[in-house]
Amino acid sequence: MKLSEDIKPITYVKTHSSDLIREVNTNKRPIVITQNGTARAVLLDIDSYEKQKNTLLMLKLVAQGESDIKKGNLVEQEEFFKKMDEHLDV
Repeated sequence: MKLSEDIKPITYVKTHSSDLIREVNTNKRPIVITQNGTARAVLLDIDSYEKQKNTLLMLKLVAQGESDIKKGNLVEQEEFFKKMDEHLDV
């Protein structure tokens, strides 16, 4: 992030929104939007947003898996696939 370029006040965003959208889609860097000198929002291209969202989902799944292991909530592989076949009516 280039602080001199990637932080914009909301008044600038209001008058240059098309340019800023083009910019984030071109350089893939988020823009921090400030209001009264305080960071309030982030403008991000859709691809980066989706990647962040998917990464967060994967991290949550890993954390859930680790929690299940610690709790002993485990199923043998053969049993798992048998239940999946039954569930999917295979």
